[in-house]
Formats: sequence, C-alpha cells, structure tokens
Amino acid sequence: MTKVNKAHVGILSVYFHLDYRGLDLKLYRMPNASVRSKHGRRTRRRQREDPIRNELVSSSLESAQQCLFNQDYGTAFVHYLLVLNLAPAFKDFARESFRFTLFKWADELDSLGRIQDLFSCYEQALELFPADEVILNSMGEHLFRMGFRDEAAGHFHKALKLRPDYPEARENFYRVANWLVERWHFLMLNDRGRNQKYQQAIQKAVESGCNTVLDIGTGTGILGMCAKQAGAAEVYACELSKTMYELACEVVTANGMDGSIKILHIKSLEMEVPKDIPHRVSLVVTETVDAGLFGEGIIESLIHAWHHLLLPPQSDQNEFGEPSMTGRVIPAGATVFGMAVECLEIRRHHRLCVPELGGLSLAAVGDLRSPVSCSSVPDDSMEPYTTERLSRLPGGYKALTQPFKAFDINFNNVQELEGLSSREVQRLSLPVTQEGELDALAVWFQLHLDEENSLSTGPQEDTCWEQAIYPVHSAKGFVLRPRDELIVEVSCSDAYLRLCSVAVVRDGHEICLDKRLESQYTENPVSNPSPEAELCTALACLQTYQNQAKDFCMLECSEVALLNNHHYHQSFSIAIAKLISNLKNKEQRSDITSAASDLTDSTSSTDSHELLYVLDVSEGFSLLSLIAASQGHVKAYSSVEKNKQQEVLKRLACSNNIPEQNLEFWLNHTEDEQKVLQRPSREKLWSTIILDCVETCGLIRQKLMEKASLARCLLEEGGRIFPERIVVYGMLVESDTLLLESAVQGQEPTLGLNIAPFINQFTVPVHVFLDFSTLECRHLSESMELFVLDLMDTNANNTNREVKVQATSAGRVTAIPFWYHIYLDQEISISTMSQNSHWKQAAVVLQQPQEVRVGDWVCLTVKLHKSTISISAHIENVHEQME
Repeated sequence: MTKVNKAHVGILSVYFHLDYRGLDLKLYRMPNASVRSKHGRRTRRRQREDPIRNELVSSSLESAQQCLFNQDYGTAFVHYLLVLNLAPAFKDFARESFRFTLFKWADELDSLGRIQDLFSCYEQALELFPADEVILNSMGEHLFRMGFRDEAAGHFHKALKLRPDYPEARENFYRVANWLVERWHFLMLNDRGRNQKYQQAIQKAVESGCNTVLDIGTGTGILGMCAKQAGAAEVYACELSKTMYELACEVVTANGMDGSIKILHIKSLEMEVPKDIPHRVSLVVTETVDAGLFGEGIIESLIHAWHHLLLPPQSDQNEFGEPSMTGRVIPAGATVFGMAVECLEIRRHHRLCVPELGGLSLAAVGDLRSPVSCSSVPDDSMEPYTTERLSRLPGGYKALTQPFKAFDINFNNVQELEGLSSREVQRLSLPVTQEGELDALAVWFQLHLDEENSLSTGPQEDTCWEQAIYPVHSAKGFVLRPRDELIVEVSCSDAYLRLCSVAVVRDGHEICLDKRLESQYTENPVSNPSPEAELCTALACLQTYQNQAKDFCMLECSEVALLNNHHYHQSFSIAIAKLISNLKNKEQRSDITSAASDLTDSTSSTDSHELLYVLDVSEGFSLLSLIAASQGHVKAYSSVEKNKQQEVLKRLACSNNIPEQNLEFWLNHTEDEQKVLQRPSREKLWSTIILDCVETCGLIRQKLMEKASLARCLLEEGGRIFPERIVVYGMLVESDTLLLESAVQGQEPTLGLNIAPFINQFTVPVHVFLDFSTLECRHLSESMELFVLDLMDTNANNTNREVKVQATSAGRVTAIPFWYHIYLDQEISISTMSQNSHWKQAAVVLQQPQEVRVGDWVCLTVKLHKSTISISAHIENVHEQME
C-alpha cells in the first residue's frame, strides 16, 4: 500500500496543533443577515463555547491525523466529516488534507467494488465544499469510468465554471464531449442536403393533414422544429440522453418555440398516452438509424409507436380517410444494398496476416479474432459489423461483385416490422466480377423519406454517413475469381442486420467459407438429405460451433492491426537484442573482475545472476515480452491480463522454444493494477521497461511522463526505457472536412435555425482517429518538429514551445495534424504515420483559421499538458519577419 505523503502530515501538524480552544467558535451569521431583523427582534447573544464539542473536535482532529498516518483512510474520512460539520471554521485549513483523504478512500472503495459508498462519500464532501472544483472534477472522473457520461459531463462543466483555467477539468470535459456528442452530429447538421430533404418530407406530410407530430430521438430538435415551422398544431419530442435533452430545450427556446414544442427526457419505449402525450399522433419523424440501419433500435421503437403512440396506419379500409385520423412514419422505409470487397486496411484490422513477428513463429497462435464477426446465429460476445467510410480507407478498396439489393423494409407496415426477426434466412447468389481476396461485405442503404425524397448512405455519395462493414474471418486468403458465385445469407434474427458470406460456387461445387457450416456446404454438389439427417447435421454443427467458440481468442481491432505491423515488431526485436547484448557484455566484464578479486568465490556467476529482467507494460495484447524472452538469459514479464491471451503467449513461448520459467505475467503477482511499476524483487531492478506511449487514436497516453519518471527509478545501471524518446511532428493544412466535423458552420446548413452556438459548446479542439493519408486537405507547409519528449531525461523536456514555420502554399490554415517518430534508441525509430501503422493520427483544429501567403511565417505556440496537445497560431507581421 502506498505510504502517506509526509507533506500532508506536516500540513495536519501545522493546522491542527493550533490551540483550538483559542479560536473564536461563535456561530456565524449568514452573509446577508442584517444587524436587526425585519420584525424588530433583538439579535441573540453570542452562543457560549461548548467545551464538550471543543474536546470532541480536538480529539477527532488527532484521530484523523493518526489514521491518515496509518493509511486508514476510511476512518480518517469519518473523523474529518465530524470535525468539519461541527467546526466549519476549519474548512480552509483542512481542505487540502480532506481532499487527499477523500481521494485515497475513494480509490479503496473503487477497488472493493463499493460504488454506492464511493458516491455517498463524494456527496458528503460536496455538501461541505459545494464549490470545490477539484472534488467536482474527481467525482466526474469516477462517474465517467463507470459509464455515467451525462452526470460526469455535468461535474466537469461545473468545475470549469468555477475555474475556467483548470486544465484537468477542461481535458476531461473534452474527453466526455466526444462520447456525449459524437462527431457525426456536426457532420449531419452541416449536411444541408440531408436537412432540406427531411424538411420537405415533413412539410408535405403536415400540409396533407398530419398536424400532430412526435420526434423520436430528437437530438438538437431540428426535425421537431421543422414540423412546427410547417404548421403542425402539436409537436412532441423525446430524447434519452440527458445532455442532448438539455441541449434541445435550449435550442427550441432560442428559436422561439419553447411554448409550442414539448420535449420529454424519456425513452420512447417508455412513453404512454395520456401520461406523456395527451393522445396518439398522426406523424412520427425519426432518424434513429446507424450505418447498419437497425443498430439504433428503430424497429423496436416503431413497433412500440404503432401500438401505443401513433394513430392506425392507412389501410384499404380507410384509404379515403382523413390524414389527421391515420398515422404514418418519416422515413417511410429503406432499401439495403451491399457488395463484396477486397481491402487490405479492413483485412489487417480483423485477421492475422503475418506468419512471424520479431523472429517468432506464429504457427501456434491459434484462432485470433476481432470482436466483429457476423453469422446467422447471434453471438452476444461479438458485434455483427463495424463502420468505415470506404472512400477514406488507406489503400482504397476493390469491388468484387456488383452492388446487390439485400432487402426492403416498410416502416409504415407494423406487421412487416414485427415479422422481421422471424423472417427466413435469405440466401443470395452473387456473380463475382473481379478477381480479389474476399475481405468483407460492405453495406449501405437508401432511406425513403416519402415517395419523392430519399437519402443514400452509399460509398460514392457525399454524405455524413459511413458504411457498415461485415469482415470475413473464415476465408483466410481465399481469392474469388470471375465466374465464381458468392453465397451470402441475409437475416435479422435479433433485429440486427446480419450478412454472412458462407460459400463460393466454383465449377458447380460449393466451397464452404464458414467452418461452422462445413458439414452443410461441401465441395460436392448438394443432395437432398432426410429430415433425420438434417437434424443430426444441425446438432453436430451446434456442438462444433460451441467447441470452437471456447477455443478462439478475441483481440480488439487495433490489437489485430498491431500484430500485423511487421516493421514495429522487427524494430523492437533489433533494439532489444542490442540492449540485452550490451548488458550481458557488461555483466560478463563485471563477473571477470569479481572473479579476479576473489578466486575462492565459486558462486559469483549463477544462472539467476545472469538473468536480465524485462517488464512490458503495454496496454492490451503485446508480443514484446516474448520477443525479449527469446533473446536468452532474460526473464520477461508481460502485463497481458486476460486468460485467453495469456494462453496464446504460453503456446507461442512453447512453440518457439522459450523456457516456461522465462515468461511470467506481472499482473498475476500484483494485487493493484495501479502499482504495476514496481521492482521485480528486493534484490533486482529492471534491465528494460517497455512503456506504451501513444494511444491508437493518435494521442500521447495519459500520465506517460509520470510513468517514465517512476520507471527510471526502477532501472538497473545501464538499463533503458523503451522507447527512450518521442519526437512530435506536425504540418499546416487547409481542410474543410475537419471544420465540418468540428463545429456547425452557422445557420445556413441548419435551414436558418439557430443551433450552432449550442451544439458547438461540445466542440473539441483535438480531432482523433484521423487517417492523414486520405484526409481531404491541402498541405500549406512542410512537416516540422513540434517538440521532443525524452523519457530517459525529463530535464531535457520542454512541453511549452514556440515554433516558426514558413508557408509553402497560400491558403487558410484550419488545422495542424500531428504524428510521432518513436525512437527505441539513437538509431532505431518507428513512425505512427507509416503505411502499416496500427496508429491513427490526430489534429488540432484552430478556433480562428489563419490566411497565409507563400513565404509567410506562422508562429505556433505548442503546449503539452499531460496527454493533451494544444496549439495556437498567429501570422508574423512584416516588421517581425524583417527582424
């Protein structure tokens, strides 16, 4: 357990060894209390000191100090609560030590899973210090980690209001803003074409008599406001997200419609008539669809709406009835399309593509899968699809089939909606048009708003939408040829759209692509088995599937991409081999010297003495510890935690002849993950500590420099941190795409409605997960060095820096994308911008774009606070440039 900070004990000694009885403990008046009350009563005499209370406070202070020294944070916290409630005069004195005790106790409660107690402690602390920005920020961090993002955002926002220059709260608010208001909100609101088509469809429906409207999943409220502008008599809207609900209320008020649109903070599935709305409505508008169409729950929402919130649909019996007496939905329906594609970028994120890494054979690695895998049999542990913008994928893609229509859905037919999950699996046969490796099925849809207006999410469209990607795991290296037919199964058994490539017909024979279906699809022509045979086959497939489900190891998509990064592992292997060789030579020289000085000592060089200790604290799955162990006379510790992943490393160690005792799992030896950086034993220090420095999204990992400082203290003489240095590079660019993804650009795209100032509160200055190689932008300068982080010498670091860069092209500087060169030693480095990198890039988007001419000098102020990079820019004037 971490020792208590002596500084805090010192603070306590200074604060609490005062003569408590000498303090004036009178009862304080409220700040606005006058000398004489309104009713003319005399003020009460000052209350006498209470010696019993004074003694209780004094003894509790001493107990709090002793408990804090003994690391009994829970008891110390209780004593502090008692003291500060009885003697508020001590609040200013005790604030810092009280915070320290609260945070330590909260960490213990968190580790014990006592979440309710944890939040109860924070609530009691905020009753004492309601305007303490540090406590507010800390509680927000706990809320965010536990998934309460709306509540976390509220605490970060309050902390920033109290102290606008509080960097921790600002960084936390930016982090939570990405969760609460995802970047597609800005793109969608900036898509004037999309907004206009919805407006036209709503206008037409209202004019035809649909005068009562419910907007499900209202977001900013734009569709509900379009309905009101179209003349709807009653408009209701519901929103589940507290953040978006509050935002919608502000937007509606700012547009003068707060009295005419009723917004409810509720899930539509929980709405009832007349509890939430007075009667059924004639029109539901919604865009609760994702790239896979059904992933936002639109089917369940519309079934509930038809049964409980909407008027009956128009039918043959009432086809001449008044529109105000029947119900309808916008969008009216959708058509789903897809095609088979070859794409290296998709492939390397979802399946292993290399036979060896860093000198290690991967033959024994087993079945590794990304968490994205689709079959007609739902699996709760897997996502059926991921999303990508095909037009922005590095290296592009090749279409192996023509686009095909998967199916249609009518949102105005409740029977069709209810029957969706029980639809028979549809089997499509797709002619292959180009030769290529089958990597995925790409899916998009056309959203039919009404008979005249529709929206397409296709890969060739200029749209805010991405496409749904169904990666193919089972067809490793399978090349499709023209005249082949690809067999695809389409189903919606759990209200998720599922497309699965199951077989290829080649020369009249079916070749199974899915191992779970091998007994159904063989390379022989299919016969008609008996029902008994079909049942036996199905049971055999089920048993095989269950056995396989137990055997595979799941990795995140970024972890699979890391495994496919051959250059990364080869660079680490060479650098580690150099360091291990140097340390071995040094140890041998030391042994020779020791032996010469003491010839009688026969135990001066034992195996345990020769072992070098390597610790890999990489996040997630990593082979680096195994690469280190393969060097010989190395005991490597891995931070891999999941049992399945540990089993993979053990298999690889065995198959690569690495002794079992030379690989251990460090987290199996430590009770607290927060204390992973420790000595390997009392007698030993680490020869190498491998730190994970850059997040996949393109940012420096949080608390990297603190970890590096601690790691240096745990190294033996001559030991190294990997990497030893990181150089950050950047470039001036002009990119309208980044502007559209970062903020709503005025009222023009939102049809004159005042939305931008409210949604733009959630603008974040740093964009992550960028592919700079495919970003639509103009380069306005050469790349330049922004700053250097030296992990072996913190005194060499300067995280506040002025950088001058000359414009090579005229334009408007809107952003500075940045990336890293990671130096493992003085000679070996890897770039996060390389073609096969598993890392993405990030970019700072300027609040005020700067116009530049060729030759202009741009002065950048670059700051790094913890993991957050901030950059401001200004153009040097002519006088400055002459100087």
